[in-house]
Amino acid sequence: MTSRKSVTSLNQRLADVPVFYGWIVVAIVFVTMGIGVNVRTAFSLLYPAILEEFGWDRATTAAAFTVGFIFAGAMSPILGRLMDRVDPRYLISASALCVSAGLVLSTYATVPWHIYMTLGVLVVGAGIMLTYVGHSMFLPMWFEKRRGLAVGLAFSGVGVGSIILMPLIQEIITEDGWRAACWVMAGMLLILVLPLNLVFQRKSPDVLGLKPDGESSTRSSKLQSYDPSSAIVDIEWANTEWSLAKAAKTPEFWWMSLASSCALYVWYAVQIHQTKYLVEVGFSTLEASFALGLVAFAGVAGQIFLGHLSDRIGREWVWSISVSGFALCYLLLLFMEFHPSPIILYIMVIVQGGLGYASATVFGAMPADLFQGKRYGEIFGVFSMLALVGGGIGPWLTGYLYDVSGSYQSGFWLAFALCILSIISVWMAAPRKRRLVAGQAEKRAALETVKI
Repeated sequence: MTSRKSVTSLNQRLADVPVFYGWIVVAIVFVTMGIGVNVRTAFSLLYPAILEEFGWDRATTAAAFTVGFIFAGAMSPILGRLMDRVDPRYLISASALCVSAGLVLSTYATVPWHIYMTLGVLVVGAGIMLTYVGHSMFLPMWFEKRRGLAVGLAFSGVGVGSIILMPLIQEIITEDGWRAACWVMAGMLLILVLPLNLVFQRKSPDVLGLKPDGESSTRSSKLQSYDPSSAIVDIEWANTEWSLAKAAKTPEFWWMSLASSCALYVWYAVQIHQTKYLVEVGFSTLEASFALGLVAFAGVAGQIFLGHLSDRIGREWVWSISVSGFALCYLLLLFMEFHPSPIILYIMVIVQGGLGYASATVFGAMPADLFQGKRYGEIFGVFSMLALVGGGIGPWLTGYLYDVSGSYQSGFWLAFALCILSIISVWMAAPRKRRLVAGQAEKRAALETVKI
């Protein structure tokens, strides 16, 4: 009884902070993803050191990432269902514990399956709650008018974290070995991510007696004049109590899943193979590594700006702009096989990070526009599993096509074609036909006022 009263008392204090608590949630997600996502993907930095120490072949060692990715995909529907019933602060905290345990236990590995279970299942797999997928299950519920901006700001933590943490982790590996790096990363999760989420993270505004965007605040603001019902286009759709079974019967769900699966395919394919390809076409290892870091930096600005823009002009337009960035990236990569110019390299990096990476903000916002409700976690869990299929196939198939042809040409052209398919699919999903974003709703209201 005392425990329940203390929780209620804390929630009241959180609701009374001077700013809308949704922005506190954004800040928590920013820090969590800045550390969690980069710790999870630091496998690429640990990989060469593990290879050198144990002498295992590349495929055997790299399979740890694949094992983890498969586990994460399989867990997504389960986590989505749990998210509808359990507060995300407990799930995120448990995820941080699992990743920390995996990092520590990996330092005792002696055979490949030890790496599969630790860095694979526990770090890459169980770490999914620290990523885009985990946070997209609840973060969009805090906002309606500024959903894209909020998701963009929160997810930009990945880019900022990459700029800060990746050089630090690499320095520790170089100076003290990969095991020391694992201990440091585990410490960051336990000291920062776990308590921050366990104490302060909250699932939705109604837990604190608030409304999306802080509309319950007594402060005057332009937000107060925004009526979420003005965004509704299809009243029957908006009044539906969405479940996974109902969502799966709609073409919108499958078009949206196809769009996202194609996008994750092209994202992970270029992320995994880009550095190797650039070195092969004539760039130095330093140039290729710097380009990869610059992608993350460009992604910070892109996610914030395009996330905000999606609130004004619509998810379909920003998704098209973002995925077009990946399409242009692949065309520039193909061009550099014959003309490896530094100028072209940096243009490629800017469109890949500044445009392409912004698709993550729409990935988090668009499903909520269509299927928001009490069982959204269950729906998003299956949606993300389908999207992760593309993310898992992309790097493998691109590598396979290289092995059989001796060139990245066919793999990159396939990725370019999937960019086009992704753009077509998001327009077929057409969330604007069910619910408008704030900017579109305000424009429609203004036009109706003029007509009157």
